[in-house]
Amino acid sequence: MGADQNIDLRTLAASALDWWRDAGVDAWIDEAPRDWLAPVEPEKPAARASARAEAVAEVIAPLPDTLAAFEAWRTGPDAPEAAWPGRPIAAQGPSSADIMILIDLPEREDADTGVLMSGPAGRLFDRMLAAIGRTRESVYLAPVCATRPVAGRISPEIEDRLNEIARQHVMLAAPKRLLLLGNAPSRALLGADASRSRGSLQVINLSGGKGLGGSKEPGGVNDVATQAVASFHPRFLIERPAAKAEAWKDLQMLIGDLDT
Repeated sequence: MGADQNIDLRTLAASALDWWRDAGVDAWIDEAPRDWLAPVEPEKPAARASARAEAVAEVIAPLPDTLAAFEAWRTGPDAPEAAWPGRPIAAQGPSSADIMILIDLPEREDADTGVLMSGPAGRLFDRMLAAIGRTRESVYLAPVCATRPVAGRISPEIEDRLNEIARQHVMLAAPKRLLLLGNAPSRALLGADASRSRGSLQVINLSGGKGLGGSKEPGGVNDVATQAVASFHPRFLIERPAAKAEAWKDLQMLIGDLDT
Protein backbone atom coordinates (compact mmCIF):
# COMPACT_ATOMS: atom_id res chain seq x y z
CA MET A 1 0.00 0.00 0.00
CA GLY A 2 3.08 2.21 -0.30
CA ALA A 3 3.54 2.54 3.46
CA ASP A 4 5.67 0.59 5.88
CA GLN A 5 3.30 -1.58 7.94
CA ASN A 6 6.05 -3.14 10.08
CA ILE A 7 5.70 -0.68 12.96
CA ASP A 8 7.64 -1.49 16.15
CA LEU A 9 5.38 -0.14 18.92
CA ARG A 10 8.00 -0.78 21.61
CA THR A 11 10.50 1.38 19.78
CA LEU A 12 7.93 4.16 19.29
CA ALA A 13 6.97 4.06 22.96
CA ALA A 14 10.59 4.16 24.06
CA SER A 15 11.25 7.07 21.71
CA ALA A 16 8.28 8.99 23.12
CA LEU A 17 9.45 8.40 26.71
CA ASP A 18 12.94 9.58 25.79
CA TRP A 19 11.43 12.75 24.31
CA TRP A 20 9.43 13.48 27.49
CA ARG A 21 12.49 12.75 29.63
CA ASP A 22 14.55 15.21 27.60
CA ALA A 23 11.75 17.75 28.06
CA GLY A 24 12.12 17.43 31.83
CA VAL A 25 9.27 15.09 32.72
CA ASP A 26 10.67 12.57 35.22
CA ALA A 27 7.66 11.37 37.21
CA TRP A 28 4.02 10.39 36.81
CA ILE A 29 1.49 12.83 38.24
CA ASP A 30 -1.42 10.55 39.03
CA GLU A 31 -2.08 6.84 38.98
CA ALA A 32 -5.38 7.40 37.18
CA PRO A 33 -5.72 9.22 33.82
CA ARG A 34 -6.58 12.91 34.04
CA ASP A 35 -8.01 15.30 31.51
CA TRP A 36 -5.46 18.11 31.75
CA LEU A 37 -7.40 20.23 29.24
CA ALA A 38 -10.60 20.22 31.27
CA PRO A 39 -11.45 23.63 32.81
CA VAL A 40 -10.58 23.96 36.51
CA GLU A 41 -13.54 24.67 38.73
CA PRO A 42 -12.82 27.88 40.68
CA GLU A 43 -12.86 27.80 44.47
CA LYS A 44 -16.23 28.81 45.83
CA PRO A 45 -16.29 32.37 47.19
CA ALA A 46 -18.01 31.17 50.36
CA ALA A 47 -15.17 28.75 51.07
CA ARG A 48 -12.57 31.49 50.56
CA ALA A 49 -14.49 33.88 52.80
CA SER A 50 -14.82 31.24 55.48
CA ALA A 51 -11.09 30.50 55.40
CA ARG A 52 -10.27 34.20 55.67
CA ALA A 53 -12.72 34.66 58.53
CA GLU A 54 -11.17 31.77 60.44
CA ALA A 55 -7.67 33.20 59.93
CA VAL A 56 -8.75 36.65 61.10
CA ALA A 57 -10.62 35.20 64.08
CA GLU A 58 -7.48 33.35 65.13
CA VAL A 59 -5.37 36.50 64.97
CA ILE A 60 -7.77 38.84 66.76
CA ALA A 61 -9.17 36.41 69.33
CA PRO A 62 -10.07 38.55 72.36
CA LEU A 63 -7.71 38.41 75.31
CA PRO A 64 -9.00 37.67 78.81
CA ASP A 65 -10.47 40.78 80.41
CA THR A 66 -9.78 40.05 84.07
CA LEU A 67 -6.33 39.73 85.60
CA ALA A 68 -6.98 36.31 87.14
CA ALA A 69 -8.19 34.90 83.81
CA PHE A 70 -5.30 36.56 81.97
CA GLU A 71 -2.66 35.10 84.29
CA ALA A 72 -4.12 31.61 83.87
CA TRP A 73 -4.29 32.04 80.08
CA ARG A 74 -0.78 33.47 79.79
CA THR A 75 0.96 30.17 80.52
CA GLY A 76 -1.82 27.91 79.23
CA PRO A 77 -2.33 26.01 75.97
CA ASP A 78 -3.79 29.01 74.09
CA ALA A 79 -0.84 31.36 74.66
CA PRO A 80 1.24 32.05 71.53
CA GLU A 81 4.33 30.36 73.03
CA ALA A 82 2.46 27.22 74.16
CA ALA A 83 3.97 24.97 71.48
CA TRP A 84 7.53 26.16 72.02
CA PRO A 85 10.09 23.97 73.77
CA GLY A 86 10.87 25.16 77.25
CA ARG A 87 9.04 26.12 80.38
CA PRO A 88 6.66 29.09 80.47
CA ILE A 89 7.11 31.30 83.50
CA ALA A 90 4.24 33.34 84.84
CA ALA A 91 4.31 36.83 86.30
CA GLN A 92 5.58 36.92 89.87
CA GLY A 93 4.98 39.10 92.91
CA PRO A 94 1.76 40.76 94.06
CA SER A 95 -0.36 41.96 91.16
CA SER A 96 -1.66 44.73 93.42
CA ALA A 97 1.83 46.26 93.76
CA ASP A 98 2.16 49.94 92.90
CA ILE A 99 5.18 49.16 90.69
CA MET A 100 5.04 46.72 87.78
CA ILE A 101 8.29 45.73 86.07
CA LEU A 102 8.25 44.38 82.54
CA ILE A 103 11.21 42.44 81.10
CA ASP A 104 11.68 40.90 77.68
CA LEU A 105 11.91 37.15 78.41
CA PRO A 106 13.12 34.62 80.99
CA GLU A 107 16.85 34.23 81.49
CA ARG A 108 18.50 30.94 80.55
CA GLU A 109 18.72 29.98 84.23
CA ASP A 110 15.05 30.71 84.87
CA ALA A 111 13.89 27.45 83.27
CA ASP A 112 15.65 25.50 86.03
CA THR A 113 14.59 27.68 88.95
CA GLY A 114 11.09 28.61 87.77
CA VAL A 115 11.89 32.15 88.96
CA LEU A 116 12.19 35.15 86.68
CA MET A 117 15.52 37.00 86.66
CA SER A 118 17.79 34.25 87.95
CA GLY A 119 21.53 34.06 87.48
CA PRO A 120 23.87 37.08 87.19
CA ALA A 121 21.20 39.37 85.74
CA GLY A 122 18.89 38.47 88.62
CA ARG A 123 21.49 39.27 91.25
CA LEU A 124 22.03 42.72 89.74
CA PHE A 125 18.25 43.15 89.50
CA ASP A 126 17.92 42.47 93.24
CA ARG A 127 20.60 45.08 93.99
CA MET A 128 18.78 47.61 91.81
CA LEU A 129 15.58 47.02 93.76
CA ALA A 130 17.38 47.28 97.07
CA ALA A 131 18.85 50.64 96.00
CA ILE A 132 15.33 52.11 95.86
CA GLY A 133 14.14 50.34 99.01
CA ARG A 134 12.27 47.56 97.22
CA THR A 135 12.33 43.78 97.07
CA ARG A 136 10.81 41.26 94.70
CA GLU A 137 7.96 40.83 97.16
CA SER A 138 6.94 44.48 96.67
CA VAL A 139 6.85 44.61 92.85
CA TYR A 140 4.90 42.81 90.14
CA LEU A 141 7.39 41.28 87.68
CA ALA A 142 6.28 40.00 84.26
CA PRO A 143 7.90 39.02 80.95
CA VAL A 144 6.74 40.13 77.51
CA CYS A 145 7.51 36.60 76.29
CA ALA A 146 6.62 33.90 78.83
CA THR A 147 8.85 31.17 77.35
CA ARG A 148 12.47 31.79 76.42
CA PRO A 149 12.88 31.42 72.62
CA VAL A 150 15.54 29.01 71.41
CA ALA A 151 17.42 31.92 69.82
CA GLY A 152 17.29 33.90 73.08
CA ARG A 153 15.44 36.82 71.49
CA ILE A 154 11.91 37.68 70.36
CA SER A 155 11.47 37.15 66.63
CA PRO A 156 9.78 39.89 64.54
CA GLU A 157 7.08 37.41 63.44
CA ILE A 158 5.55 37.24 66.92
CA GLU A 159 6.55 40.63 68.33
CA ASP A 160 3.32 42.44 67.45
CA ARG A 161 1.18 39.78 69.11
CA LEU A 162 3.34 39.74 72.25
CA ASN A 163 3.22 43.54 72.39
CA GLU A 164 -0.58 43.43 72.31
CA ILE A 165 -0.56 40.87 75.12
CA ALA A 166 1.87 42.95 77.20
CA ARG A 167 -0.34 46.04 76.87
CA GLN A 168 -3.36 44.04 77.98
CA HIS A 169 -1.41 42.75 80.97
CA VAL A 170 -0.43 46.24 82.07
CA MET A 171 -3.97 47.52 81.60
CA LEU A 172 -5.40 44.77 83.80
CA ALA A 173 -2.73 45.13 86.50
CA ALA A 174 -3.15 48.95 86.52
CA PRO A 175 0.08 49.81 88.38
CA LYS A 176 0.86 53.37 89.46
CA ARG A 177 4.32 53.11 87.91
CA LEU A 178 5.71 50.85 85.21
CA LEU A 179 9.42 50.07 84.79
CA LEU A 180 10.34 48.83 81.31
CA LEU A 181 13.68 47.04 81.37
CA GLY A 182 15.16 46.63 77.91
CA ASN A 183 14.16 47.19 74.31
CA ALA A 184 11.30 44.71 73.93
CA PRO A 185 9.20 46.10 76.83
CA SER A 186 9.95 49.66 75.75
CA ARG A 187 8.84 48.96 72.18
CA ALA A 188 5.70 47.19 73.42
CA LEU A 189 4.49 50.10 75.57
CA LEU A 190 6.26 53.18 74.23
CA GLY A 191 6.95 52.28 70.61
CA ALA A 192 10.73 52.76 70.68
CA ASP A 193 13.89 51.16 72.07
CA ALA A 194 14.92 51.89 75.65
CA SER A 195 17.81 54.15 74.62
CA ARG A 196 15.34 56.47 72.85
CA SER A 197 12.51 56.17 75.39
CA ARG A 198 14.37 56.63 78.65
CA GLY A 199 15.05 59.91 80.42
CA SER A 200 11.50 60.97 81.24
CA LEU A 201 8.41 59.83 83.08
CA GLN A 202 5.90 59.04 80.33
CA VAL A 203 2.15 58.67 80.68
CA ILE A 204 0.67 55.80 78.69
CA ASN A 205 -3.07 55.39 78.32
CA LEU A 206 -4.08 51.83 77.44
CA SER A 207 -7.86 51.99 77.58
CA GLY A 208 -8.88 55.47 76.57
CA GLY A 209 -9.54 56.63 80.13
CA LYS A 210 -8.23 59.68 81.97
CA GLY A 211 -6.31 60.04 85.17
CA LEU A 212 -3.39 58.12 86.63
CA GLY A 213 -3.42 54.69 88.19
CA GLY A 214 -6.91 53.78 87.06
CA SER A 215 -9.45 51.81 89.00
CA LYS A 216 -9.19 48.11 89.83
CA GLU A 217 -12.78 47.03 89.65
CA PRO A 218 -13.14 43.31 90.41
CA GLY A 219 -14.15 41.40 87.32
CA GLY A 220 -13.93 44.34 84.95
CA VAL A 221 -11.52 46.03 82.56
CA ASN A 222 -9.63 48.90 84.16
CA ASP A 223 -9.64 52.48 82.98
CA VAL A 224 -5.87 52.92 83.05
CA ALA A 225 -3.30 55.61 82.51
CA THR A 226 0.08 54.60 83.91
CA GLN A 227 3.36 56.45 84.35
CA ALA A 228 6.19 54.54 82.70
CA VAL A 229 9.97 54.70 82.92
CA ALA A 230 12.17 52.95 80.37
CA SER A 231 15.63 51.81 81.38
CA PHE A 232 18.36 49.30 80.59
CA HIS A 233 18.01 45.60 81.28
CA PRO A 234 20.43 44.27 83.94
CA ARG A 235 21.83 42.00 81.21
CA PHE A 236 22.91 45.12 79.31
CA LEU A 237 24.34 46.74 82.44
CA ILE A 238 26.53 43.70 83.08
CA GLU A 239 28.00 44.08 79.61
CA ARG A 240 28.29 47.88 79.85
CA PRO A 241 28.82 48.92 83.48
CA ALA A 242 29.25 52.58 82.47
CA ALA A 243 25.50 52.73 81.83
CA LYS A 244 24.72 52.04 85.50
CA ALA A 245 24.81 55.76 86.31
CA GLU A 246 22.05 56.41 83.79
CA ALA A 247 20.07 53.44 85.08
CA TRP A 248 20.28 54.87 88.59
CA LYS A 249 18.71 58.11 87.35
CA ASP A 250 15.88 56.06 85.83
CA LEU A 251 15.27 54.26 89.13
CA GLN A 252 15.14 57.55 91.02
CA MET A 253 12.61 58.83 88.51
CA LEU A 254 10.56 55.65 88.99
CA ILE A 255 10.09 56.16 92.73
CA GLY A 256 10.01 59.96 92.76
CA ASP A 257 6.75 61.28 94.25
CA LEU A 258 5.28 57.77 94.07
CA ASP A 259 3.49 58.10 97.39
CA THR A 260 1.97 61.50 96.71
